[in-house]
Amino acid sequence: MDSYTTPLIKNSPSSNDIWKPRATFQGTISGLLAKVKKESPVLFWVAALIAITGFGCLLGLFIDDRTLMGVNVWLKPLKFSISITIYLITVGYLITKYPYSNRKRGLINHITAWSLLLEFIVIVYQGSRGVQSHYNTATPFDSILFMLMGVFVGINVLTMVLFIIDTARLKLKTTKSVQWAILLGWLIVFFGSWVGGQMISQVSHNVGIIDGGAGLPLVNWSTIGGDLRIAHFFGLHGIQIIPLFALWVSKKSSFSNRNQLLAVTAFALLFAALIGYVFYQAKQGIPVIAL
Repeated sequence: MDSYTTPLIKNSPSSNDIWKPRATFQGTISGLLAKVKKESPVLFWVAALIAITGFGCLLGLFIDDRTLMGVNVWLKPLKFSISITIYLITVGYLITKYPYSNRKRGLINHITAWSLLLEFIVIVYQGSRGVQSHYNTATPFDSILFMLMGVFVGINVLTMVLFIIDTARLKLKTTKSVQWAILLGWLIVFFGSWVGGQMISQVSHNVGIIDGGAGLPLVNWSTIGGDLRIAHFFGLHGIQIIPLFALWVSKKSSFSNRNQLLAVTAFALLFAALIGYVFYQAKQGIPVIAL
């Protein structure tokens, strides 16, 4: 725009300058979604379907007053719709950075998309019934659904292992610091999945108290006992947080390649330490915030 280079009033930002950061952010998101839609269409459309269903769950919060373990029955499906949508878009974008053949990329995309969609369907179905989806062994039918969810999660853990191996052995279509961040991100996601396995093994997410009771708004993390969902949450989102940090660092011209790698490593270690701390805290039966 002309106003960028020849402003009419010196040192007075134009309206275009004021909105430029927002426009840049919107353009980045639009470009990311367009790339996923083109390169990983099955992930894009499954993510879109889950996101739309998430809006339905949000509506359910206002029109359905049923509760389960102290919270609205639609809260868990809503949370999972957000988390799974973000994960599918993330995988859909990151997989374009791997030197995979079209066949291999398509296979991974389909496995990831359909397994997570099936898991989400179970969560929504059980929520609509007003019963637990996780750790529910009240009836043989509920036990089968819970078992199937575990199978779907296990399939995705195997794809994570594949990503870890391939990120370590292949040259990705990105900078060294970003590739290193992706590898560290996948490792932390794997740990987050292991925390999920801990919850399954004890058939609950709380420690020191039964599941339910007072919790933080929206996330419902316990404020009266230990809650393994916190470490699980931050672990699973390491694949977004660490690469985004690396991307930000790579834009800093004052950072050499070596310093970028050091900065990413230090940030990842701090992030991992945070996850380790909240995991340890939860295992001791201590709430992240006591109210």
